Amino acid sequence: MSARRVLAGSVAALLLPASLMLTTESGSANDSASDSAAQSASTSARKKAGQKISLEVLPQIVQQGRGVASADSAKAAVTATLKPVKVGRKLVLEQLNGSSWKKVGTAKQEKSGRAYFSALVSKGGQPLTYRVTAEKYKGLKKVTSGTDDTSPWITPTFSDEFAGSTLGSAWSMRGQGYEPTSKRYCSKGDPSAVKVGSGALRLSVIKDKSRSGKCLAKSRKLKKKISYRLNGHVGTRDGFNFKYGVAAARIKMHKAQGQHASFWLQPLGENQPGSDGHEIDVIEYFGDKHPQGGLTSFIHWYKGKRLIKTGSWIKDSKSYLKNKKDGWSKNYHVFSVQWTPKSIIFRIDGKETWRTSARVSKAQQYLILSLLASDYEALEMKDSKLPQHMYVDWVRVWETPQA
Repeated sequence: MSARRVLAGSVAALLLPASLMLTTESGSANDSASDSAAQSASTSARKKAGQKISLEVLPQIVQQGRGVASADSAKAAVTATLKPVKVGRKLVLEQLNGSSWKKVGTAKQEKSGRAYFSALVSKGGQPLTYRVTAEKYKGLKKVTSGTDDTSPWITPTFSDEFAGSTLGSAWSMRGQGYEPTSKRYCSKGDPSAVKVGSGALRLSVIKDKSRSGKCLAKSRKLKKKISYRLNGHVGTRDGFNFKYGVAAARIKMHKAQGQHASFWLQPLGENQPGSDGHEIDVIEYFGDKHPQGGLTSFIHWYKGKRLIKTGSWIKDSKSYLKNKKDGWSKNYHVFSVQWTPKSIIFRIDGKETWRTSARVSKAQQYLILSLLASDYEALEMKDSKLPQHMYVDWVRVWETPQA
């Protein structure tokens, strides 16, 4: 399916002023409290027998697997939150079928207080209604949530499944110059590192064969001469932007350390002092053998003239894998962000990894996909290990302008 353009805008290329200081505010990719999970505007809840159970239905953001697949076959994510937390309590997902309820899934409550399900988003093109029932458990009575349905998620406002052999018109190249201010003196974006085929977008890091010399890459501790490199780096700045909703990409990551794969959002008008928007790094991956698991989510925003970096490594990232044979570079996974006027929530295959309400963008944002070999990490990868690749099966956005 080709990308469908629903909003358009333009903005000058984003550059980070070298004179501005980057500082970091503490944040954890696992520190969201279960209490906040029940506060979404789309969440329904009911109290019974001193317990409270809430339900939230999200779009098709669950689809783990080895090969490419139709975005339409992905499953909707359903999250139930029960208080007080009783780890291991069994919950049953039910779908409204005419005037009766049909059991369609089971799950157990996790330490976060949540239980996760995947389900159909529609039947015959029509939305579906769900509820969740918690079974009797250690003196707690059976309790049933209110209902929630899939009606906001039937039709995405933007969808690209990278069919054919060229990028859709919504996408354009980014960062096509060596940029010391962006910590990429030794690498730049280039069309030769971008390929569409076999139903996926392939973004690569490859040698820049037009440069015969070597580049001195630097990190805080090391200096090393490496080949100049070309990055796969594309975005929808001039083709699609949105404000509030759910954005998701199904990605299979690269393997080696020395670059990072990213799915991220930038505001129109640049991320700069006084901006209502900020950089939202939905997911970044730094390689299979990274000592901290390799996955991060961050938000970059300005407090006055200081650039603040909020977020962290995703703790226990392996817990989001399907099984021991699964892996971020072995299989595709759906990485998503839910953006509302009050919060930003990150998920992997429908499971929440982090949420924040400390700083929420109020500006139109556009999509970016990239595999970047920044100087501080590029020197960790020998030239002989090139090329490296990440694959993107599909990208979708479901807008909720007044969520």
